[in-house]
Amino acid sequence: MSKPTTLYDKIWNDHLVHEADDGTCLLYIDRHLVHEVTSPQAFEGLRATGRKVRAPEKTLAVVDHNVPTTDRSKPNPDPESIEQMRVMEENAREFGIEYYNEFDRRQGIVHVIGPEQGFTLPGTTIVCGDSHTSTHGAFGALAHGIGTSEVEHVLATQTLIQKKARNMRAIVDGKLPAGVTGKDIILAIIGEIGTAGGTGYVLEYAGEAIRALSMEGRMTVCNMSIEGGARAGLVAADEKAFEFLKGRPKAPKGAAWDAAMRYWDTLRSDEGAHFDHEIRLDAAKLPPIVTWGTSPEDVVSISGVVPDPDQIADEAKRLSKHRALNYMGLKPGTRITDIKLDRVFIGSCTNGRIEDLRAVAKVAEGKTVNGNVNAMIVPGSGIVKQQAEAEGLDK
Repeated sequence: MSKPTTLYDKIWNDHLVHEADDGTCLLYIDRHLVHEVTSPQAFEGLRATGRKVRAPEKTLAVVDHNVPTTDRSKPNPDPESIEQMRVMEENAREFGIEYYNEFDRRQGIVHVIGPEQGFTLPGTTIVCGDSHTSTHGAFGALAHGIGTSEVEHVLATQTLIQKKARNMRAIVDGKLPAGVTGKDIILAIIGEIGTAGGTGYVLEYAGEAIRALSMEGRMTVCNMSIEGGARAGLVAADEKAFEFLKGRPKAPKGAAWDAAMRYWDTLRSDEGAHFDHEIRLDAAKLPPIVTWGTSPEDVVSISGVVPDPDQIADEAKRLSKHRALNYMGLKPGTRITDIKLDRVFIGSCTNGRIEDLRAVAKVAEGKTVNGNVNAMIVPGSGIVKQQAEAEGLDK
């Protein structure tokens, strides 16, 4: 009888090409997302050595970070952004990579468009030159960010040199109260383990509350694994994930879909699998959570107060919280609901999907933004934008 293994171990073992005596591993990469900020030097490296992209069909490029959120029919006011976008398009054309430019409705944030297009699939290894690549772990994919030199390595070889991380699991059981979301779950976890608590781990999320989340909610949770220090975040794929992906442009079709489903169905942690560290949370006890300071671990209930750093025994943490208070201009004991807001931003790779925009529209229905507040909403992709407009959410 084989030894029980974790989801992370299963995906890792299925992609392990070679392991050296010192534990250094060569891992096969199934999917590579590329954008304009971390790729120019990588492509220049290929050009300088006369190399081609090893698997252009497994690479997807998109202009992401430098696209204006204003009217795109007007010139981009930033020369550096213009140049990075121009170079991205030129590199994609030269190396034969599919590319979504700023006028393509499929364009958007890499971690929104990957799942949207069905490029993200369970059991795959996914990398991108962006720390929040962990988002794709919501589909049971092993996904994480890489540096520019690693971007070049993956482009040239479709492999990555890695050392295996340890296994960590966060089990969130029970039912979430009304108004509490995946964002609150991940903030609670980060508040529990700190921003370095996941260092050296791949963090799997499990339990009744995780399974009850929508795919958008799971993406939010996995996205912020990085804020907890983890290498990647994972949720075992289930019917929700399969339903989300079925029929997407780049998802398997017909017999290939059926075969993929049979494999995906095996991708969950076995009963009795060993985790190096484990934490548990009761979803029923979670309130809506916000951060009051300068770190994602500075969490507090929306109905709570700004904490007093002098109550913290650890000197380094105490001094850190005092610095955060000074920076934020807050005083201990201040009610969170009494803190005035100057700006509200809704979007990004964490919360820029259609479900997020619907939630905002529901709260804002029949109301107007306070005259002293600057509010901005940025859909995560052209497809999300069109869907929001079709539903009248922009009205």
